[in-house]
Amino acid sequence: MTWRGEPFSPTGDPEVDQVLETLAVQTAQFEEVGRRLSATLGRGEAEDGRVVVEVRTGGSLASLRIDPRALTLGPEALSAAILRAAKEAETNVANRAEAVMRPLLGEDKPRAPTDD
Repeated sequence: MTWRGEPFSPTGDPEVDQVLETLAVQTAQFEEVGRRLSATLGRGEAEDGRVVVEVRTGGSLASLRIDPRALTLGPEALSAAILRAAKEAETNVANRAEAVMRPLLGEDKPRAPTDD
């Protein structure tokens, strides 16, 4: 029972209420980070932008664009260009994912610039 002027306590124990409130805030933060991570893409390019790869945070391919001019490279060179662009995209998405996660890890301070 609460007395007039006292705040409502869902559990009747202010300490437990504070823990539950903290957990609710943290859960909301985790959900937001999860949403942002699922929308995060990394991008990589090769052959002066004629090969462009985008990957998701889990590493799966999101898109691959090959400019018709890149087809003149030949199969081996084109394959190598795709792999270079994919590696760059993986590095890029890892850096972006780290930036999204940083507030959860208590690392709000900016780090050295990365190739985003």
